[in-house]
Amino acid sequence: MKQLSFDSFNYEFNRFQEPRIRIKTGETIRVETEDALSGQIRQAGDRRDKSKVPFSNPVTGPIYVAQAEPGDSLAIKIEAIESRDGQCATYTGNPKQLCQWLGTDVPDGAHVCPIRDGFVYWSDEIKIPYVPMLGCIGTTPAYGMPSTMPAGPHGGNMDIREVTVGNTLYLPVFVAGALLYLGDAHAAMGQGELSATGLEMASQTTLTINLVKGKTIAGPRIESPEEIITVASGTPMERATAEAFAQMILWMEADYGWNRWRAYDLLTHVADISMGYYEGGGLAVKIAKKYVAHPS
Repeated sequence: MKQLSFDSFNYEFNRFQEPRIRIKTGETIRVETEDALSGQIRQAGDRRDKSKVPFSNPVTGPIYVAQAEPGDSLAIKIEAIESRDGQCATYTGNPKQLCQWLGTDVPDGAHVCPIRDGFVYWSDEIKIPYVPMLGCIGTTPAYGMPSTMPAGPHGGNMDIREVTVGNTLYLPVFVAGALLYLGDAHAAMGQGELSATGLEMASQTTLTINLVKGKTIAGPRIESPEEIITVASGTPMERATAEAFAQMILWMEADYGWNRWRAYDLLTHVADISMGYYEGGGLAVKIAKKYVAHPS
C-alpha cells in the first residue's frame, strides 16, 4: 500500500501544485493529515491562535490519478480513518449568529479529548461514540483556487457525517489527474457542527480510489451500504436543500430508471437530511436503497 505523509500546511485546492503522489485506478493509499486546528491544540493549556497559523483545514495532496480527465468521476471508498495520536481536540468557536441571544463573551474552551475503547472522552462524565469522518475532501476545480473553507461541486469542506468509513464518495473530475486533496478528520461531529469545530483529529485515512471513465456528475455523491446520498452547498441553506433534492431526483432518473416526478413524490415521504456546518450551507439528502430498487 502506498503512503502519503503530511509534510506542510496547504489551504487551497491548487491545480498548479506538483502532485505529491501518483496512483492508478483501483489502488489503495494511506494518507496522513493534520487536524483542522493546524495542530495547535495538542495538550492541556494549548490555545487556538490564528495569528500564528491563520487558516483552518490544512489538507494533504494533491493525489494524481492516472488517466483521469475532465468529465470523469472518482469513486473513493473510505476503508479506515484512524487517529494518529489517540486523541482529538476542540475549542469554543465564535457563536456568530447566536450572539443575539448568547452574547459575545466567549471562553476559549480548548481541550484535548482521549480516544479509547470506541469512545471520545469529552469530559470525565461524558463520553461520545467514536464515529470518524472526513470534513474536507475534494478534487481540484478547473478555474479559480478555492480555499479549504467553503464547499462546492468539487467537494471541499462539506462537513457531512456520511463521508465516513465503509462509504464511497463520488467526486467530479475537472482537471487532468483529478488532483485530490483531503484533511479535516473528525472523531465525531453533531448535525450542523454548531460552533464550526468538530472533535478535530490528526489522522491516517485509508482510501481505495477508482476512476469512473466518462461518468459526469454535477457534484458530490455518497453511497453507503443502505443509502444513496447527494450533497449540495451554499447559502441560504434552502437553496442547497433544493439543489441536493434535485440532484437526487436526476440521479434516480438517470441510473435507476425512475420517472422524475414519481421520484419527486417519493422523496417527499421517505427522504432524510444530513446537515454540515449550518452557516456554510452544507446539506445532504438521503434515500434508502430499498426504495430506489423499485422504480416507478
